[in-house]
Amino acid sequence: MKPLVVIGFLGSTLDAGKFGPTRWNKWRPSVAIAMHEDLRVDRFVLIHGKQHGRLADQVAADIASVSPETEVDRRLLGFDDPWEFEEVYGKLLDFARDYPFDPDKEDYLIHITTGTHVVQICLFLLTEARFLPGRLLQTQPGKRMDGNFPGRLSMIDLDLSRYDSLASRFAVQMAEGSSFLKSGIETRNTAFNGLIDEIEQVAGRSKAPILLTGPTGAGKSQLARRIFELKKLKHQVSGSFVEVNCATLRGDGAMSALFGHVRGAFTGAAAERAGLLRTADKGMLFLDEIGELGADEQAMILRAIEEKRFLPVGADKEVASDFQLIAGTNKDLSVAVANGTFRDDLLARLNLWTFALPGLADRREDIEPNLDYELDRFAEREGNRVTFNKEARDQFLKFANSPDAIWSGNFRDLAASVTRMATLSAEGRIRREMVDLEIAKLDRLWHAGKVEADDGLANLISAEKLEALDPFDRVQLAEVIRVSRDCKSMSEAGRTLFSSSRTRRKSANDADRLKKYLTRFGLNWAEVNAET
Repeated sequence: MKPLVVIGFLGSTLDAGKFGPTRWNKWRPSVAIAMHEDLRVDRFVLIHGKQHGRLADQVAADIASVSPETEVDRRLLGFDDPWEFEEVYGKLLDFARDYPFDPDKEDYLIHITTGTHVVQICLFLLTEARFLPGRLLQTQPGKRMDGNFPGRLSMIDLDLSRYDSLASRFAVQMAEGSSFLKSGIETRNTAFNGLIDEIEQVAGRSKAPILLTGPTGAGKSQLARRIFELKKLKHQVSGSFVEVNCATLRGDGAMSALFGHVRGAFTGAAAERAGLLRTADKGMLFLDEIGELGADEQAMILRAIEEKRFLPVGADKEVASDFQLIAGTNKDLSVAVANGTFRDDLLARLNLWTFALPGLADRREDIEPNLDYELDRFAEREGNRVTFNKEARDQFLKFANSPDAIWSGNFRDLAASVTRMATLSAEGRIRREMVDLEIAKLDRLWHAGKVEADDGLANLISAEKLEALDPFDRVQLAEVIRVSRDCKSMSEAGRTLFSSSRTRRKSANDADRLKKYLTRFGLNWAEVNAET
């Protein structure tokens, strides 16, 4: 069994007694906890005020006398007014954040019988919010009121779903959590703020996978890390944050990178490798661009999510890793499922909590607060505070909010823009002429290479699906459609397109192969030729 730690306040009245043998004639809750034969307390964190030092000495000594195996950890925590809610909650929150909790190695009981009613309420709230990662402990005297009988105790493992009536008490804390996820940025977009509020609730109450979708640069990676940091702040994870871009995992090395390998598993495997999943044990794994994973990796990831176990490359024994998962993608995974490139059962497992992050162009009211955030980041990173003069700031914001600013790289574009202007502002002030140069630069970046020959796909496929196509797939599809329109029938088009590979097949149904290819993109023969 894991060591048991009790955290409670010294009861200035309930724990008090005359300093002498007669004190044992009274039931004292803190001492009584250590007297229960069926409750082994390994450590008692006894919180008390400065004015109660002598009483704390006596109670600590009495606990040691009835339970020598119990270590008493005295903590001095004074209140100017123990009935003032804001002060009590604030100091207890600081205590909870500073205390080295380790729920994987210790169990915690939060004693709520002693202390003022305000203290008891605050202990309840902090335990319910998981800042104190334990169960509540209530004690009361038995029929015999003297100190030779420990009385009764009860433990309460809070079930959040049973306490909806208390939701209003957590409004301030939830707002702090949402602000934390937004890195303190005072965002103004109503839909985005509602999205973050929902993510804050899910992150605090669920260990299920989270899927973040949205265009490149929308902030998926930063949000994933903030979710991890919020969970760690609430002692819901104790391990590391492990991030991997699945688009960089290719070939045989992908399995080894994710799941590890044993020594000698393949040529060059001179030493054992733990792999990213084991590195994320007790922590969080962020799989960015999860749609790029291969079929074998998808199957093993699914099992690792569901069973918390997997087989390293070359091993004959499974290993365990209890990680929480966040996945990110800029693609429509349902289309990938229809195309046969993504497992439907994996998508079903990821799809419980899916949040679509909008691009910067859809959150233009948030450009100004993010502009200030990027200036603060630059100052922190470079040690040099840079500001706009009023004319330059107005000019940049006017452009940033105009239709000419397409923000194709989203927040990455904004961050890069601020960095360029701030770096070139030797005097610490961004002026109008520098903003004009930056606007011209952004315009060139966004429109360079955008003038392309019309491949005819825009009339067949929605803009969203077209944007999700890789350049390779777009070029290939455009060529298939061109050939199809030049041919009189699907069979003729199939023979033309598969002229080489069809000679190596025992039976060739080229029309069926072409039909299946078009279906991957939601097209059929009639639609393709209706455009001619």
